[in-house]
Amino acid sequence: MRTIAGALIDALDDLGVRHVFGVGGANIEHVFDALHQRGAGRISSFLAKREDGAAFMADGIARAYGTLGVCCCTSGGGMMNLAVGLAEAHNDGIPVLALVGQSPAVSDGLGAFQESTGRPGTVDAHGLLRSITKYTGRITGSDDCWVQLRAALTAALSGRPGPAALLVPRDVFAAPAGPAPADWPAGLSEFAARQEVPPEPLREIFDALSRAVAPVLLLGPELRSSPDGDAVVAFARRARIPVATSMSNRGDVDEDDPLYLGVVGVAGHPSVHRYLLEQADLVVAAGSDLGFLTRGPILDLKPDRVVVIAHDGSVARRSASADLVLEADAGRMFRALGDLLTAEPFQAPPFEYELRHYTPELEVESVVPAEDSLLASEAIDLLGEYLRPGDRVLTDAGNCGAAAAHLITLPPGGRAFTAFGMGGMGYTVPAAIGMQLGAPSGRTVVMLGDGAFLMNGLEIHTAVELGLPILYVVFNNAGHAMCASRQRQMFGGRIEGSLYHPVDVVSVARGLGRPDDLWVGSAGALPELRALLADYHAGHDDRPGVLELRLLRDEIPPMMPFVAADAPTHALTGRRVRPGDRS
Repeated sequence: MRTIAGALIDALDDLGVRHVFGVGGANIEHVFDALHQRGAGRISSFLAKREDGAAFMADGIARAYGTLGVCCCTSGGGMMNLAVGLAEAHNDGIPVLALVGQSPAVSDGLGAFQESTGRPGTVDAHGLLRSITKYTGRITGSDDCWVQLRAALTAALSGRPGPAALLVPRDVFAAPAGPAPADWPAGLSEFAARQEVPPEPLREIFDALSRAVAPVLLLGPELRSSPDGDAVVAFARRARIPVATSMSNRGDVDEDDPLYLGVVGVAGHPSVHRYLLEQADLVVAAGSDLGFLTRGPILDLKPDRVVVIAHDGSVARRSASADLVLEADAGRMFRALGDLLTAEPFQAPPFEYELRHYTPELEVESVVPAEDSLLASEAIDLLGEYLRPGDRVLTDAGNCGAAAAHLITLPPGGRAFTAFGMGGMGYTVPAAIGMQLGAPSGRTVVMLGDGAFLMNGLEIHTAVELGLPILYVVFNNAGHAMCASRQRQMFGGRIEGSLYHPVDVVSVARGLGRPDDLWVGSAGALPELRALLADYHAGHDDRPGVLELRLLRDEIPPMMPFVAADAPTHALTGRRVRPGDRS
């Protein structure tokens, strides 16, 4: 007899899903049993340390590769922990399916352990998850199993993607399942309802691009989930139009491409912002709704010079940031624009541009011993030298993430990921596991603060179990540095709730794996860091690594509102720029 749990796993397996991330428990164990019975070499379970880690792993694989991430959990605390990861996916439009176990349906209203029906004294699981997903349904038996699964997958993969959750009571998981409908899709792409390309705005955008003297295409994160996402860069190269990216999707165009301007956003590059404000006469935001984290530094950009193409244009409309807002799949839109370009070729006029970064500046002058003189900007610069083509870089929340997102230069084929949504500190630790598991090649480098390490650092143990080549670089300054930076700037230097006793990252990490399974190092000065990186990459980068950076001096984070409009900048000339340098 095939159970409903078995039917759900069989369906996901047949659709090409290979990873189910989760944490066990009484009301989800039928799913794990179905995964076990499916056998090796197909869909498999991956045990996380916490349920939010499982959701972040599912988010990571979906975010990086435009596929569906799948996670599962039990009821009660398991469901509550998983909700954090679903909220992140909902905020950033990441397609994730969550299978959430519930107490047996026969005990509803009878005070069952972890009952979540919303009756007096119980949590309303449906109401909770509905607020942070595109769709939440409850499977009640074989009659609605396939209906609910179809609805969840369609919601997760259509339009602006996002998470969907299915609540399944324990006794329903164990109930017999009926056969799949005759019209059941053979692939995930068949669940996605595609938005049509409207012909009139298509013509209007094409004509505006062909007439523009200084057009710019601003690539947004929605392109990574579009089947035609590469069409935007292909159009830009044929029409010789310069390209910028948001902070969330660096690497969608190679950073050595002569058309590449840099990153737009609160931790973006000042030269790009200046070019958009002072020179560009048309900015087409493709796959970005121009939320504030992207729009912040270019608020003065006149709306009549901006076109937004996004699945949901409500943010752009409410902020009045663009006169033309088109709700469509931006990749598909540019595929059609490419057809017009073939029929009516044009190229944008030549442009002159120099990519510039903010020059690192110390936040507070201080004297430190030479063995602990390392600066975050120096470390980021050196880490960049060890990136290989195709590597992935994840930057966590906080000062270190802002600095890394701003300063790091990606190699050809490299991609960077920053989640600015609801996940917060610690997202990158498990997300990197999902990304690495789904990667055809290359390695993953994670840059996170000690605060993020304290929140989700034990998930590194999962990377050790799986033997994944992920290097976790922990910027350790014994506090939540961005909170402290705001308090210095906005609260008269009154720092409260941001600093704590230093944690020995190396000692914690050494408890997560044997030396043969996990490489560990700690650096407080540039020569020490250089030696450790050489050692890791010489013979240990086929396994996980934890590299602690002991940072006793904080730098001003290179982002709004910490840097002034006239703050010093420098070009990427191959010369390391230290705090105090000017150009």
